[in-house]
Amino acid sequence: MTSTHAFWLAGRQATGEDSFDVTSPWDGRIVGKVSVPTADQVEEAVAAAYAVRDSFAATPAHVRAAALDHVSKRLIERTEEIARLISAENGKPIKWARGEVGRAVSVFRFAAEEARRFNGGEAQRLDTEAGGQGRLALTRRFPKGVVLGIAPFNFPLNLCAHKVAPAIAAGAPIILKPAPATPLSGLIIGELLAETDLPAGSWSILPVPNEAMPALVQDERLPVISFTGSEKVGYAIMDSVPRKHCTLELGGNGAAVVLADYASDEDLDWAANRIATFSNYQGGQSCISVQRVIADASVYDRLLPRIVAAVEAQVTGDPSDDTTDVGPLVSEDAAKRVESWVDEAVTAGAKLLTGGKRDGASYAPTVLTDVPADVTIACEEVFGPVLTVQKVNGETEAFAAANDSKYGLQAGVFTHDLQASFRAHRALEVGGVIIGDVPSYRADQMPYGGAKQSGVGREGVKFAMDDYTYERVLVLTGLAL
Repeated sequence: MTSTHAFWLAGRQATGEDSFDVTSPWDGRIVGKVSVPTADQVEEAVAAAYAVRDSFAATPAHVRAAALDHVSKRLIERTEEIARLISAENGKPIKWARGEVGRAVSVFRFAAEEARRFNGGEAQRLDTEAGGQGRLALTRRFPKGVVLGIAPFNFPLNLCAHKVAPAIAAGAPIILKPAPATPLSGLIIGELLAETDLPAGSWSILPVPNEAMPALVQDERLPVISFTGSEKVGYAIMDSVPRKHCTLELGGNGAAVVLADYASDEDLDWAANRIATFSNYQGGQSCISVQRVIADASVYDRLLPRIVAAVEAQVTGDPSDDTTDVGPLVSEDAAKRVESWVDEAVTAGAKLLTGGKRDGASYAPTVLTDVPADVTIACEEVFGPVLTVQKVNGETEAFAAANDSKYGLQAGVFTHDLQASFRAHRALEVGGVIIGDVPSYRADQMPYGGAKQSGVGREGVKFAMDDYTYERVLVLTGLAL
């Protein structure tokens, strides 16, 4: 029998009246059963967080930092166990799952460091004008209130960490909703937080069903919403609560631009291998995976066969196998959607160079060229192991092609030219430009977020803390400055 996992209500374990199964997308086996909180239990969690919001904001920095350090260290100790859990519920290859745990370790460590130095206050002399003589302004940041964090399935541990850790570091209570397909990794964070001295009401982890979320989103006691997921859902949330602060980390269709100067055999081998790896890692289920390659005509004919060979070298199969590079998608329905988009493109005239086959929830790593601009896969986020390759003439055309998207999360530019790097930084309508690598690079301490339809606000521990707080100025009068 599979035991039922409790959820975390105001810092303690609790169970509801119902439960649901978490199944492996690889083989369909039941990975765990998760208890669902009742409406009364959700209300208890919200009321508890709201009640402690002022006292938690005043918690000494060392208390919050110690708790965050504890979680970071415990994640290290339980890395293999947690990685196996991520792989089982998500279908992520075990080597990528281990990497995800390592990133979460860093997120909690960064948050502990930021908790210790955050909000030191900035002093500003006001006697630069006669009316400000003897006055000094001291500006500090204070939490906006309780955070509602809504996490996706594709990084079920680390994207929960990116909600929880900055909130605790900033002194903001948080209610976390993990994704229904992958709640077990988020509940692990609760196990580790429960070992700390944080106030009981300051955090809850509630596997609430999606249909119950509108009431939570609308609750006035939760003034901050941090959502990672689809464009459609994210903007529906923001539109429904226009007076709340929403951080939205949404979709992308990341472009890797290969400019003419990136032309040596070593250059092209590096680019092809990075592109192949990061169009397929996590089964392509990453907002910054490589979906589009935009290559200068002078290198296109040498780059394309390298990309195809590198994609075909990706090892597909059982995610629990250390040698597997590409596992299944999160569900068979997700794989069927990818299949339909590829079939649509091929029917419209795209050339299929490799892949294009589905087996249950798995979809073979795929490369397409000559993709018509109006097919779905050219316009939307595929969120699967599919790559399109396009030939362009020159830098201006390359950057225009990269910008020809409603999304703007990150872009990669393969170039050695420093001036071209700065031109890319100015020209590309994205939240991040990665030079010499794919758009899939993310350091968890850097600002991360998008432009256009890729969302609003920024994650990255310090930047999320800024999002969860606001500036409040204190003016001191009668000072001898």
